[in-house]
Amino acid sequence: MILDWLAQVFRSRYVALLEEEVERLRAENRALINSLLGTAGFPPLELSEGKSAQPAIPRLRRRSWHQIAALREFGAAAKTEVLATAAERARPDAAPPRGPFH
Repeated sequence: MILDWLAQVFRSRYVALLEEEVERLRAENRALINSLLGTAGFPPLELSEGKSAQPAIPRLRRRSWHQIAALREFGAAAKTEVLATAAERARPDAAPPRGPFH
């Protein structure tokens, strides 16, 4: 009877230690994921605590200056490409495009 009680106490302490370790690892994983998302330019995930951790609505995040510059550069390149193809279509002496990949 006393051995059963001691086994129960040690087992419950072990389970509590394991649960604390799981919670610590979840928090560490959440921090790592948010760090990677932030590096990629995405807003961090805000997970509610508890067993049914559902992602909350992400908060609005400001872009960094290098992300804004990359977006502007990409937009400018796309605009000049569209203008170039429109100019080619407007030329009456232009050769028709060849093949399905043009």
